[in-house]
Amino acid sequence: MTPDEELMVIFGALHLVALVLGAVLFVMFLRSDAGSRFTPPDDDDGGGGGNDRIGGPPKSSPSGGIPLPDAVQSRIRLRSSHERLVELRPRPARRRVPEPAEPGRRRVLT
Repeated sequence: MTPDEELMVIFGALHLVALVLGAVLFVMFLRSDAGSRFTPPDDDDGGGGGNDRIGGPPKSSPSGGIPLPDAVQSRIRLRSSHERLVELRPRPARRRVPEPAEPGRRRVLT
């Protein structure tokens, strides 16, 4: 057998194996009865599934309520204007720099 003939036989055998495996999978798919095992839940069960931790309807207002009378508002409101944050904060007062003392007179030694 020449190398070309061997190569053709190998490729033919691989194709035959792939076709057989594909046919086996197709037959397994046709014979599967996974869809017939499903039974719908009874109506007495409450509709089935879901999260049992969900309580009543959602609240319409925040749980905290209005601010307390002793609450202090912040100095800067971030959403009120389009100014930069640096422009909203007052600059700190500059520290006073002490003036240099008047230089003393030099003594000239003679």
